[in-house]
Parts: sequence; structure tokens; C-alpha cells
Amino acid sequence: MPPRRRPQFTQESIDQQLQQIHLLDQASSSENLEQLGPIIKQIHANRQQEAYLRTLQALIESKDAEIESICGDNYQEFISSVSTLFSIKSYTTNLREKITTLDASVSQVGKSLVEKKKALLQTKKTAANLDEAIDGLQACLRVLDVVNRVGEMIKEGKYWSALRSLEDIESMPPTSLSTTPLFQHVLSSLPSLRTQIKDAVTASMKQWLLDIRNVSAQIGQLALDAMDLRTRRWRSRREKDAMLKSSRVGSAVEVISYEKTEYNVLDNDQLKVDFKPLYECIHIYTALDSLDEIRRSYQADRKAQSDLIIPEPLPLASLPSIAQEIVGYFIVENHVLNTTGSFRSEREVEDLWEALINRLSKAVEDALRNEKDPDTFLKVKEALLGAVMTLESYSYSTGSIHSLILRLFEKYANILEIKFGKRFESIVAQDDFQPMYVEKSSEKDEVLDTVWLTRDQREQLIQSPAPLNLPWSQGFYLCCQDIRSFVHNFYQFIEGVSQHHRNIDDLLSKSLDAILMTYISESIAKRAQSTNNLSQLAQIITNLEHFEISCAELERSLTNIRSSQRGGTIRVKAAASFAATRTKALARVTEVISSKLDDYPGLSEYDWTPKARQDMPSGYLYDLVNWLTTVVDSLALKDAYKEEAYRGAVGYLASCFMDFLTGRDIPMLNENAVANLIMDVDFLDEEFKRSGHSYSAAFTELRSTTSVVMSDAVNAYLVASIRQTSYATVKPKRLQALLEKLARYGLECRDAASRERGEKRRKEAEAVGRLFPGENR
Repeated sequence: MPPRRRPQFTQESIDQQLQQIHLLDQASSSENLEQLGPIIKQIHANRQQEAYLRTLQALIESKDAEIESICGDNYQEFISSVSTLFSIKSYTTNLREKITTLDASVSQVGKSLVEKKKALLQTKKTAANLDEAIDGLQACLRVLDVVNRVGEMIKEGKYWSALRSLEDIESMPPTSLSTTPLFQHVLSSLPSLRTQIKDAVTASMKQWLLDIRNVSAQIGQLALDAMDLRTRRWRSRREKDAMLKSSRVGSAVEVISYEKTEYNVLDNDQLKVDFKPLYECIHIYTALDSLDEIRRSYQADRKAQSDLIIPEPLPLASLPSIAQEIVGYFIVENHVLNTTGSFRSEREVEDLWEALINRLSKAVEDALRNEKDPDTFLKVKEALLGAVMTLESYSYSTGSIHSLILRLFEKYANILEIKFGKRFESIVAQDDFQPMYVEKSSEKDEVLDTVWLTRDQREQLIQSPAPLNLPWSQGFYLCCQDIRSFVHNFYQFIEGVSQHHRNIDDLLSKSLDAILMTYISESIAKRAQSTNNLSQLAQIITNLEHFEISCAELERSLTNIRSSQRGGTIRVKAAASFAATRTKALARVTEVISSKLDDYPGLSEYDWTPKARQDMPSGYLYDLVNWLTTVVDSLALKDAYKEEAYRGAVGYLASCFMDFLTGRDIPMLNENAVANLIMDVDFLDEEFKRSGHSYSAAFTELRSTTSVVMSDAVNAYLVASIRQTSYATVKPKRLQALLEKLARYGLECRDAASRERGEKRRKEAEAVGRLFPGENR
């Protein structure tokens, strides 16, 4: 590869490059030496230093020639200028000398003026100092005036303005006053002034708390009066609108209606409660960053006030006023809670509420522990219920008071039960048990409105004209009247109580059952057992029938009442007790008739060892049957009960006859006596059948037992199959006793035939005894 040829520069190109450098450019304030770098580098690279130096020397010489030419042309002007400058210098020197002379003379003249000027300046400086002192004093006076006005504002109750004034002093912009001892002293006294404001607003709040405690009872009274008016309005509306029967005060429907006429108990024509001291205190303490302190103090003060509401022991007469104070107390608390933001918490108010209600519950229960008057319980309930309904409208939880009311209700029900129980016992004891007589229709209507009857019974009595004898006695009417009064008093206590319907209904059921069974049914049973008058017993049975009917009707009517109040079903179980007492009364009728029969002459005058058999029944039986039918038929009883009385009397006669034959009172008898007794039994049976009554079954055992003896069928009786089919009603021990009596008579006879027959009866008795030892006595 041939060597690379270096470029050659001609003389023209070098001149051209040098001309581009403009080393002496008058318009430029800097030398363009940086352009030499590339040119010198190329010259060295091309090794043309000599040529370049020659060209550069020629350029220098041409530039020197240009300079000489320019200087030669302007030399005369330069010389002229220099001459002129020398002339100006001479004039300047002369002028300086004149100025120096003039200055000396002016200095001499103005020396006195300078001294006066200095005096004037000193005076101005003094005046400025005085002005500064005056301004400082005025600033001090303004600060002191503010401090003084802070004290006056505290006295006037303008606590927030006083606090703002202190903040204004503290936030004053820096001035000459800021460094003075007076101002520093004022600043150091600001905490003390804040403390004064704090103490003053706290004292104002404490006074407000005292005032609130004094008006709490009035607030509560106004609230309770408003609730009472609200209740009466709603009760009136419910009576007009059947759709609202089940809605009580406080229900959604009632609340919507009440909102249209809402009454503010804290701001009305009678009372205006000013909460400004409390709000101002909260505001001041918030600004001082001490809200927790006043919150704790307020809670402690209100706790102390709540502790003073309920005295120990609690006088029940003052309970209404205490309830007013409690209501007013918590209405204030509710207002403070809703209007002070975070100052009060719901938990704090609930703590006060729960503590006070617990103390109230204990105090009320202690005060009523030995109380026996139900009216006192009613008054306590009214006082508590008014407070409950009022405070429920302020969203307080009243479950504890409701529980207290229900506990009091249980005691009230027990006391009421005892009170009415004594009245029922007195009514039953004083009842003459004769049909109740009403003379006028108005009296009849009043009685029918009181007692409980079936629809058919009621319609029948309504159609019966007065005067008339009612089916029941005066005691039944009075008992129904008092039962209604008891139910009224019972529900009077729970009127307005919205909880625990089932508990209340169950308690009413138990109380009614206790009254009906213990104090009425059992009292009637005792009265029945103590009377021997059959007409009174008949009336007792009739009364008991109506009491049974009353239980069902009472249960139905009470259930209808409670269903309209969203209550449950009332169950009255006393009907079974009245039925049992009726059964006892019927048995008592039988006992009385039996006792009469016991005393009847002739029944105990039988000859048990007659020589011959009678050809006609005993004479006393005619009178006995006539007396029995007359007595039983005259009883004011249903035919079924009369039949039962007949059946009881006949059964008693049958048992008497059987006892004659098999009992221990008659030591011995003969077949003639047995035959005579059978004739009397047949006569009684026929007489009762002729009068329309058939009681042959009462004599079945007697007939069967005597037939075994009279027909000499003892051996047949000893055969199990015959015994079970033909003599099922014959009891072996009774048959044995009859055979022993017959044997004893035969063995005591003197004739051989009788003695032989007596021995036969003895063996038969032994055979029957061995067959069934220890059974069926």
C-alpha cells in the first residue's frame, strides 16, 4: 500500500487561516487564542513550521506599518489635547485654593450654628426617650387594664372573655415592653389568673348543680303530669278505635301520634332550666385542656346527689315525691348526654341509673316486707310505673324496675288472695243456703250481670218475671261479686305493665284456683259436713253446680279480656275441686238420710229368733218408705241427684240388713228371722219399683247370701264352678258368719232336730272358712 500523502498548504491558505484568527479584533474583549490550536497542530503535522513562521513575520510587519501610519496621521491632535489638559489643570488648582479659603471662612461662621445644632439634636434625643417612655407606660397601662378587666369579667361571669383576654396578652407581638420586668411579672401571673377563672367557673357549675337538685322534683312532676295526660289521651283514643286496643303508651303508633304535641319539660311556661353554667364550664375546661378533670368531678357530684335521693329507711308516703326527683334527675342527665358531645358517656349515665335503681328496689322491698295492705302495694306500683313509662320515653332501660314491679305483684297477689280468702270464708260461713229471692227486675238484672252462667241459663232467667227465687243462694252471688272484685284488683296492679304477660296470667290462674278451691270449695265442704239440714245440703249441691259452670265461663271471659291485651290463656282448674266437693255433699246427703234411718223406730227392733215366719212385711217399713220418698222428692235437686240419694238410702238399708245377718252385733239368729228379713227386702224393692225407682242391685248380695242358706246350697257353693256362676256376689266370710250365727242358735236349742241342724251349720261354716281363709272379710 503506497504511503499516504500529507496535504500541502499554499501561501494563500496559510494567510487565509491567519486572517481568520483576528488576533487584534477591536470589537472583541478577549483573545481568540483557542483558534491557534488546530492551526499549529496542522502545521506541525505537515512540518511546515518554517513556512508558517515566515508568513507570520510578514503579517507582523504589515500590521506595524499600519500602526505607524495611523499614529502619524493623529499626532497633532494629540499634542493639542495635551496642551489643553495642562491649561485645565492650572484652572483646577486655582479653584481648589479658592474653595479652601471659602471653606475656612464658612467654618468660622457655622461653628456657633453647629453647637446649636448639637444642642437641638440632644433635645430631640431626650424628647424621643420621653416619647418612648410614655409609649412604654401606656403599653403597661393597657396590659394592666386588661389584667384588671379579667378580674372584673370573672366577677361578672364572663369566663370565656376573661380567658380570651389572657390569651391575647400571651400572644402579643414582641415589643420593647416584652423585655420589661413588669411584663414578665404579668406573664408569670397568667397561670394564677387561669386558675381563678377555672375556680370561678367551677363554683358556678357547682351552684348550678345545687339549683338542678332543687328543681329535679319539679322537672319530674312536670314529666309525670305530661305522661299522665299522654296516657289518658291514648286511653281515650283506644276506646274509640278498636284497632288500637293492643297498643300501649310508648308503642310505635302512639309515639308517632305524640310527636305532634311533644312537651318539653325543661323549657315551658312553668319552668325553664338554664344549662349555660354547665356548657360554659365544659367550654372553659376544654380550652384549658382539663376536660377529664371536670368530667370526673361532675360524675362524683351527680353520684353524691343520687345517693341523697333515697332515704334509709324509705317512708312509703314519700315515694311519689322520690319518684318525681328520680325522673327529674335522669331527664337532666339525658339532656346533658345529648347536648354536650363527648363530655358524658352512656356508660357513666348507665352506672348512675343502675346504682340508683338497685338502691330503690332494695329500699322499696324492705319497706314492704311486713306490709299487709294491698292498697299500699297499688300506690307503690302507681308511683313506680309512672316513672317507668316516663323514663322509657327517654330511652332508659327499665327492665330492673319492671322486675321489681313483678316481684311486688307476686306479694300483692298473695296478700290479695289472703284478704279475699277471708271474705270468701266469711260469706260461706254466713250463707243461709236458701234460694236467693229477687223482688224487682232491676235486682235480677244486677245479679245476672254479676254471676257466670251458660247462655241457656241466662236466657231462661231473663225471661222469668220478677219476683222469683233464683237457683242459687245469696252466698253464690256474693262470691261471684267478690271474684270479679278480686280480678279487678288483680289487673289493676298490672295495668300499664308491658312485660311478662304469661307470668301474670299464670299467677292469676294459680290465685283464682287457690281462692276457688281453698277458700270457697273447701269452706263449702266443711259447711256441708257440719250441717244436717237436707234442704241446705241440696242448696249447697246446686251452688256447687253453678260454681263448676262459673269456672268455665270465668276462664272464657278472662281469656277474651287478655287476648285483647296480647295476654295468654287463663286456665281455671277449680272445677274439679267443686265437682269433688259436690260428690262429698251428695255423700253427706246420704249420710244425713242414713242417720235419720238409723234413728227410725223399728229398724232395730227385729226379733232374730222368732218361733214362726211372718206372713206380711214389718209395719215400720210403710212409714219409712213414705218418709224417704217425701224427703228426697222435696229436695231442690236434679232427678239424677235424687236418684243418687235414693240409691244411697237403699244401699244403706241393704248394708244394715247385711250387717244384721253377718255383723257382730247380733250373736245368733234362726231361719225364720232370715225369711222375715227377706220378706221386708222384697217389700222395699217392690215399693221403690212402684214409685218409679229400681234398686234391686242393692240387695243382690243379701239375696244371694241368704239363698245359699235357705236353699241348703252350701255344698253346691263349695264347688268352684257353681260358686263362680251362681253365687259370684256371695262373700265367703259373710256366708261363714251367717252360718255360724245359725249354728249357734241351733246348738243352744234343746230339741234334737234343732241341735242337729245347728251342728250341720257349724260344719258348713267351717268348710266355707277353710275354703277361703282370710279372704273377703
